[in-house]
Amino acid sequence: MATDTQAGDRVDPKVVRTALILVVGGMAVVFDTTIVSVALHRLATSLHVPVSTVQWVTTGYLLALGVAVPLSIWALARFGGKRVWMFALTVFLAGSVGSSLAWDAGSLIAWRVVQGLGGGLMLPVMTTLIMQAAGGRALGRTTTWVALPALLGPILGPLLGGAIITDLSWRFMFWVNVPFCVAGLILAGRHLADDRPAASAARPRLDVWGLVLLTPGIATVILGLSNAGSADGFDHPGVIAPLAVGVAFLTAFTVYALRRRDPLVDLRLLAARSVGSSSSVLFLSGFSLYGAMLLLPLYYQEIRGVSALTAGLMLVPQGIGTLLSRQVAGPLTDRIGARSIAVVGFLVVAAATVPFASVDATSNGWLLALWLLIRGVGLGAVTMPVITASYVGLDRAQIAHSSVLTRTAQQLGGSFGTAVLAVILEQSIAGTGTGAVVSGFHVAFWWATGFSLVATALCAWLPGRNQVRAAAAAAARPAPAETEQAAVSGTGR
Repeated sequence: MATDTQAGDRVDPKVVRTALILVVGGMAVVFDTTIVSVALHRLATSLHVPVSTVQWVTTGYLLALGVAVPLSIWALARFGGKRVWMFALTVFLAGSVGSSLAWDAGSLIAWRVVQGLGGGLMLPVMTTLIMQAAGGRALGRTTTWVALPALLGPILGPLLGGAIITDLSWRFMFWVNVPFCVAGLILAGRHLADDRPAASAARPRLDVWGLVLLTPGIATVILGLSNAGSADGFDHPGVIAPLAVGVAFLTAFTVYALRRRDPLVDLRLLAARSVGSSSSVLFLSGFSLYGAMLLLPLYYQEIRGVSALTAGLMLVPQGIGTLLSRQVAGPLTDRIGARSIAVVGFLVVAAATVPFASVDATSNGWLLALWLLIRGVGLGAVTMPVITASYVGLDRAQIAHSSVLTRTAQQLGGSFGTAVLAVILEQSIAGTGTGAVVSGFHVAFWWATGFSLVATALCAWLPGRNQVRAAAAAAARPAPAETEQAAVSGTGR
């Protein structure tokens, strides 16, 4: 029994190989997002358009991303993971090359939409294929591979983006993706198993009505939240109208999906403790995790007056802390479950955010770097256990639905959290001058700390040690067909 348990705690080398193949391509999406985020002002200057227009370079990408994510479930069942992955990677590659050759703001936004469509398929497909390969075993350790692009992106993305914007043309930002895409296509073509459905297998039909209801719902909610980041806040027709339309579409999809036997995305899976709790925590974590990621670079650039490249360098300690905690959080999740680790992680994030609620332009930079390192450790201790928890006790068919549900919850929560903290920051800067700006940042960082504490309470719903052990034991047991085959083989001998 001990031997079986230890074997179940190890990641199968085949899973590691699959993860490495997929992570190479997945790095392109994460790098692209983090690199472009530091270059919007440069793009506005180079393309001779206002920042409000060039902001659609990011908004259009996010809208396309949200539209494509739900399609991954049907595409996986219809065409197989390898073919969908290579198609999505090709679309993203085409969007990257097109973005680098864009001749004006409109064409750049259009090519970014193409990128978003490819990236929206890639992210859930990558997670689904890795988790399906794991077969329910060593989920915490497996998640460390799933999360690797998201961990490296915040470290290297701002550095690459800042360096390119400082010394090169903005067009080189999109060429960074090309080597990852090409290498990912070659590796996938040669080494991923051909998992296309058999010719005699029934072809799943696309849930067209579900698509018509869900994708506009996600897109318009993200649009409304993106618009809320302006000085007008949420009290603006450009925010209220998209949010109202989006909520109406999502409500209609919920009613429709709960009545349909095979919906585009199975919302009934949210009733499972693992998926429901993880989705809720990931949504709320957007306020404390992603929202604060808006505040930190702005603090360094607006209060300390540094360049985009220097701001990227100053945020590196947070990324290093997240990468370091990856080595501990994954294996520990397999042993004691996600609940305790996520609680500690959110408390560390909250404690490490407090010092930024009292900083100014003269604060000790080395001390702030230390707090960012600690904050990064907390971020890693939150993200990986919660993602792991979303797959506890699921069978192979449910993994794709869980990937979409948690990815959507994380994306909407990140958009919502970023919008809320942007509004809080804008409204807290009541006057003019450096003093008012510094005070506004203090208020926003206090809110980010409070959101982390609220998320800590919600972690009590996550699966604990008993649920993780029970699911691992069930995954380690051979399937009935395997047991019968083993008995037959034994009789033959």
